[in-house]
Amino acid sequence: MASTTPSVSCRTAADGSVASVRPVILERASIWLAATNTFVLARESGGPALIVDAPPNDDGLAALLARHDLYAAALLVTHGHIDHCGGAGSVTRTNGVSAYVHPDDDFLTLNPGEQLRRLFGGMIPGDYEPPDLYEPLHHGQQLDLAGFSLAVRHTPGHSPGHCCFYVEDEGLLFSGDQLFAGSIGRTDLPGGSFPQLMESMATQVLVLDDEVIVHPGHGPSTTIGRERASNPFLVEQ
Repeated sequence: MASTTPSVSCRTAADGSVASVRPVILERASIWLAATNTFVLARESGGPALIVDAPPNDDGLAALLARHDLYAAALLVTHGHIDHCGGAGSVTRTNGVSAYVHPDDDFLTLNPGEQLRRLFGGMIPGDYEPPDLYEPLHHGQQLDLAGFSLAVRHTPGHSPGHCCFYVEDEGLLFSGDQLFAGSIGRTDLPGGSFPQLMESMATQVLVLDDEVIVHPGHGPSTTIGRERASNPFLVEQ
């Protein structure tokens, strides 16, 4: 399990001035079979938290929340693949919160059993029920949750309903399986499209500042600038 808990007190603005910003608690765990990153984002200990992605592992997520005595305010799901959304039903029921998912991924989000049968040839032990509290996402939507303002960027390609969540005030992008450190999301699964993923990359991701920190669905964090300069899939974009 990996974690990071930055406490940000100031930021240099474009004009060179220093602006005060509120503290940020950011925790990450890589869990389940695919070592999927789930993130917990909060302003202060003992307060509400945002969860980004819910692999089928209640214990890992519960440990992240407990580390700072946080309680869940909402679950943001980057896309409907089982390793990112398989625990959504358990999270919504246990915490009484809604899962925010793009409806273009309903064929995935609402049919976890079909995904498991396709991947493993049958069901495997665990709770994979779809979320019972559901809020549909749309491109350009602005969410104000748990003290954070997030912009929804619809980035189809890895899946039809894939979304990235951009927290502009903090310079953070939760990229799901759109962009990784040194790589990009696969496009050979149902609903995937390489040209569409690259169009999403050009119009919704690479337009962000180099300093934006990218927290992907698998692997270590990176920055837009680092990937723009060295990611073999992006250097010619």
